Amino acid sequence: MSWEQATAGTVAVLLGGRSAEREISLQTGATIVAALASLGCNVREVDPAVDGWVAQLEGVSFAFNALHGPGGEDGVIQGALEILRVPYSGSGVLGSALAMDKQRSKQLWQGVGVATGGFVTLKADTDWEAVIARFGKVFVKPACEGSSVGMAPAATPAALAAAYRNAAVFGNTVLAEQFINGPEYTVAVLGEETLPSIRMETDREFYDYEAKYLANDTRYHCPSGLNTADEAEAGALALAAFRSLGCSVWGRADLMRDADGRFYVLEVNTIPGMTSHSLVPMAARAVGMSMPSLVRRIVELSWEGRRQHG
Repeated sequence: MSWEQATAGTVAVLLGGRSAEREISLQTGATIVAALASLGCNVREVDPAVDGWVAQLEGVSFAFNALHGPGGEDGVIQGALEILRVPYSGSGVLGSALAMDKQRSKQLWQGVGVATGGFVTLKADTDWEAVIARFGKVFVKPACEGSSVGMAPAATPAALAAAYRNAAVFGNTVLAEQFINGPEYTVAVLGEETLPSIRMETDREFYDYEAKYLANDTRYHCPSGLNTADEAEAGALALAAFRSLGCSVWGRADLMRDADGRFYVLEVNTIPGMTSHSLVPMAARAVGMSMPSLVRRIVELSWEGRRQHG
């Protein structure tokens, strides 16, 4: 019934936006538009970067949010949709805002006992030598960007200072996160369950923007090679990280595993990519779920959640 109610009128797909991830959002949005159209929906593309976009939401019964990055994934558009009383996909205002802010995510996880790597917040006058002395190699990243935008490794004070200057272009808050030497995994969350984990391999120094979206030699392993117990552990950690931030419906948790076999959460994404290179659709395919089926399930879960919480 929830699908019929959500799609009774026009379904808007919010895509594009003004963030550094605009191009990826356009690709994600196009995939979702095609999936909804294949399900018989009347679909309207709405780009908040275009003047008059709010008027395009008139007569819309549901909005599928395909916006990535600041302005779309950080609670801003969610708050606008709440005010406009337009039901929408994915996490609400609080979960979106917390998950987008890597500094506050990690502070919260440390407080509730969700395993995550050590970090410091960088400033222009940070003692670069002290940070390297404490952590050795680190990854520097803007606190409120996604898709590895502005991210770089650093193993020397000079490299750390340069990485900070590069990341600061994308926002005032910049983190240096402890380097964890081991494989990277991602676990998709759908409702109250997780999908099979994926292990990523790249010949680049780390799984950066190019490896995620442009390279054709990035290797994805799904199933990831974890045994049953480790798969369950990774899934439980992903769910704990997701729920502790107040996230809901769907998303993705990125994990690292160290040499001792311990998993650590890097970050949670509340609007993962849905492009040809994207990981949530890959995990869904592993359990026999097509793109249209995945999109339909996200709409259903979102509608049910919005109804429960008014």
